[in-house]
Amino acid sequence: MTSKTAPHLTILTGASRGMGLSMARQLLKSGDTLLCISRTSQEALVKEAAAAGATLVQWTHDLADGAALCKRLEAWLAGNSGPWESASLINNAGVIPPIVPLSEAAPDELARALRVGLEAPMQLTSAFLHATASWNGKRKVLNISSGLGRKAMASQVAYCAAKAGMDHFTRCLALEEALKPNGAKVCALAPGVIDTAMQDQLRAADNAAFPDRAGFVNLKSSGSLTSPDAAAARVLAFLARPDFGAQPVADVRE
Repeated sequence: MTSKTAPHLTILTGASRGMGLSMARQLLKSGDTLLCISRTSQEALVKEAAAAGATLVQWTHDLADGAALCKRLEAWLAGNSGPWESASLINNAGVIPPIVPLSEAAPDELARALRVGLEAPMQLTSAFLHATASWNGKRKVLNISSGLGRKAMASQVAYCAAKAGMDHFTRCLALEEALKPNGAKVCALAPGVIDTAMQDQLRAADNAAFPDRAGFVNLKSSGSLTSPDAAAARVLAFLARPDFGAQPVADVRE
């Protein structure tokens, strides 16, 4: 971590792999301040932050335990109040539990998927907005959603439910923040289909348990998947748009 205070602060979950790691790398290039929260840290990000003159903080934390993390985040924000030109929270972390029908799902796996994919984003958003309520800079919350939050799919009950819940809590939050003088701009954004480990997991599922498996195999074989770097660039460009938050639920491809 460097001692430089930058005008822009971004808090990013799920920054250790996939699109999250790509977003972290691209955010560091701006030379601003980035707080990454993931189950593991990335030494490569430390080197990239130093090269860019950016401030990097990495916390290792399992988002299935969001309550303890929120207390830490509020305390950290209280001690790092800027002034910032902008402060953004990107809730990117998510997990797909074993791909089986709900009747075969383990209770602990269901609970973990909902805690990481829905409960933690709600908790972190609450902590972020509470801790920054008196800040004068622009505040944004970007929830990384999914097309599966808007389309039902067999053997994906927990993931679909978490993303659908994320969409709707974002709609509710947008109504709340619109009533405040300096309310945060919020959006649940579907980033498109991305070539990540989650796609590997879907393609490796058992045909009998996952009737939509062939469709995900075809996405890969037809070259229809977006690279993590390209997806990250599109998502961050969306976050930077002057009309960010005009639609509380959106798709980067629209």
